Amino acid sequence: MGKLAGKVALVTGANSGIGLAIAKRFAGEGARVFMTGRRQEELDKAVAEVGGNARGIRGDVSNLADLDRLYATIRDEAGVIDILIANAGGGEFAALGEITEEHFDKTFATNVKGTLFTVQKALPLLKDGASIVLTGSTAAVTGIPAFSVYSASKAAIRNFARSWILDLAPRKIRVNVLAPGSTSTPGWHNLAPSNDVHEGMVSAVQATTPLGRLGDPDETASAALFLASDESSFVNGSELFVDGGSAQI
Repeated sequence: MGKLAGKVALVTGANSGIGLAIAKRFAGEGARVFMTGRRQEELDKAVAEVGGNARGIRGDVSNLADLDRLYATIRDEAGVIDILIANAGGGEFAALGEITEEHFDKTFATNVKGTLFTVQKALPLLKDGASIVLTGSTAAVTGIPAFSVYSASKAAIRNFARSWILDLAPRKIRVNVLAPGSTSTPGWHNLAPSNDVHEGMVSAVQATTPLGRLGDPDETASAALFLASDESSFVNGSELFVDGGSAQI
């Protein structure tokens, strides 16, 4: 019997990286896992990797019709949600003088609008006492050159948790933020437009992180398991950093 035995979990942005690692950990702890992603081929591979009774439902969290279809499927197949991991998100580098309306809209549509409506539309299915985990970032509390739009979007995620624990208090639904630092995922590595830039990014992380390395997605998944499980039953509105100390100095 795992820590999540009998639970129904939804993980958005589960195609790869942190989302996939969380889905695998939850399935291994006995949860019935629903997974979303925008790219069907990658999602199918991820579901196969998770195995068990994992279920993939293609969709874009910034598209409200996709969210409606997602929750209709979960309602028909499972009826309820015990754990919601609102993980889908992304960003790109753009210095202040280079930010375009398209860049801003794309980032906020996924990270802010997508997170908001992922949670809102889940409310009818969420059990009283459910756990919601929002994926934030150390970028919300630190300055990063040419990354201000992404950072601002993650700062919004942090306040969502503070506000929503008040909205959801009558239902005893917990909302916490998981804040990874630089983590070795395809999304992180693909931020670099060239090998030279990538090497510089890795070197910078090693130099500014007390543990001297990038994080592993499995390490973030372990923290997500804590926030999702009954072991964190009195943890609410918090921000749990999984960053090797990078945002703490």
